[in-house]
Amino acid sequence: MGSEEGDDGLRRRGCSCTKDDFLPEESFKSMGNYFKALKETPSRFIDRVMTRSQDSVELHEMKARSGHEMKKTLTWWDLMWFGVGAVIGSGIFVLTGQEARESAGPAVVVSFVVSGVSAMLSVFCYTEFAVEIPVAGGSFAYLRVELGDFMAFIAAGNIILQYIVGGAAVARSWTSYFATLLNHKPDDFRIIAHSLHEDYNHLDPIAVGVCVIICVLAAIGTKGSSVFNYIASIIHMLVILFIVIAGFTRADFKNYSDFAPFGARGVFKSSSVLFFAYIGFDAVSTMAEETKNPGRDIPIGLVGSMVLTTVCYCLMAAALCLMQPYGQIDPDAPFSVAFSAVGWDWAKYLVAFGALKGMTTVLLVGAIGEARYMTHIARAHMMPPWLAHVNAKTGTPINATVVMLTATALIALFTKLGILADLLSVSTLFIFMLVAVALLIRRYYVTGETSSRDRNTFLVFLGLILASSVATAVYWALEKDSWIGYCVTVPVWFLSTAGMKFLVAQARAPKLWGVPLVPWLPSASIAINIFLLGSIDGKSYIRFAIWTGVLLVYYLLFGLHATYDTAKETLKEKMMLQNAEEGSVATDKSGAATSDH
Repeated sequence: MGSEEGDDGLRRRGCSCTKDDFLPEESFKSMGNYFKALKETPSRFIDRVMTRSQDSVELHEMKARSGHEMKKTLTWWDLMWFGVGAVIGSGIFVLTGQEARESAGPAVVVSFVVSGVSAMLSVFCYTEFAVEIPVAGGSFAYLRVELGDFMAFIAAGNIILQYIVGGAAVARSWTSYFATLLNHKPDDFRIIAHSLHEDYNHLDPIAVGVCVIICVLAAIGTKGSSVFNYIASIIHMLVILFIVIAGFTRADFKNYSDFAPFGARGVFKSSSVLFFAYIGFDAVSTMAEETKNPGRDIPIGLVGSMVLTTVCYCLMAAALCLMQPYGQIDPDAPFSVAFSAVGWDWAKYLVAFGALKGMTTVLLVGAIGEARYMTHIARAHMMPPWLAHVNAKTGTPINATVVMLTATALIALFTKLGILADLLSVSTLFIFMLVAVALLIRRYYVTGETSSRDRNTFLVFLGLILASSVATAVYWALEKDSWIGYCVTVPVWFLSTAGMKFLVAQARAPKLWGVPLVPWLPSASIAINIFLLGSIDGKSYIRFAIWTGVLLVYYLLFGLHATYDTAKETLKEKMMLQNAEEGSVATDKSGAATSDH
């Protein structure tokens, strides 16, 4: 945000702001224009819902709105360690004990496998999009191309919520593990503001300080952040290796005698919660714009990091349940207490150190990912275009980085965030399901090329896949003992997917890398994500609906009109350019004819 060269050749401060940096569109030029735009809301809304973006628009026109290019400095090695750093954080150190004790028992390792399979299917879908459309927008850009502006905005708003609230939760957890490392209680480092509500009166200045440091690291450059993340992740992996080896050396296989005490329902309920431990890999897809060779680096980096993460999670969960009977596992600090129980009290400090390293990298990669999401949303003018600015010197979106980390720090300072873990899982599973739907649409429907018959047949099968998946999830949530319903819903899902495979021709093939076994893998991703949604409590859906309602209000008052004006202005510029080119060609032909004469 330093000094930069303006269009008029004068040097000006990059942080100087005017109204046009935030609301430059025609609808906001005057109150009269705004009220006129509000009257046109229904027609504009239909236009935005029905209009899809194009690959070329996301790859070229949208990127140009940032003023400067992001620097292409990342390889598959960087992406793989960014993936590990983004995912392996506080979730494994806290949620494992909670779910093993209360929901799954030693079968928590199976829960991690189920969550890992769901995450891997989503990774495949994200990877194809990231290779085909290597831009900073991640799922926002993918959904904008395949499902239109409106669905992309609702999805992106939930992803932003996930990053801000999740980052704040990790920052407060950072304080807790830091206190453990120093043999203190977390509240020893917090300020108690008695005048505030009890859910907001434990002020956490250390969490704010961590957010500030992360903000600086994320803003100075992606490659520098990659080096830091790589070193921190290596140390973290060494700590995990110690936990696994030491845990197995103190194993008592009698603890596995009652492997699944809560049955299959407990295993799947745990899977829906433990999915939170896999959140973060989508941040890596937002770095596609900074990747040297997207066609090679993104598949290796994303898939490799998810395989490594799943293996680590399963080994750690198995080691924990072998050290202690599941009923004695501590839900708050499971690994530390487990090592104390087997006489290795000193190991809790090493566990706390490893957790701190993991949470630091989660915060860093999350900060990088959320800023790039926000940058691309601002490029589309759904958020103020000021947030789309890319700094010429660092090649990073500094404005978006500072704004997002400020929001994270404010929430981390005031708020206890335990109740929001399920809400974050709802948002994320919803987004991952939409990305799988978008991939099927990308493969089977191309405007102007797909026949009416194939389009209609595809929509019928897609509708049946979604309906059967929702029915399975609802039946699971409502019916505790009977399995009869699954004998209907699962065959419908299978036959619908098979019908799409054999009765609908694919309209588009991936250019560089594609998801294998289409439509089976995307369809399975849809089914598993919706199934896991059925295991989450009802209060989380109420919070999800409230946040989505807030997004809808913002979109109808501001985002809709900004994107509508931007689209019309872009179309007008294209028409003028096309007319100018046609006029130039006509002039050239006329000149040539005169010369021949």
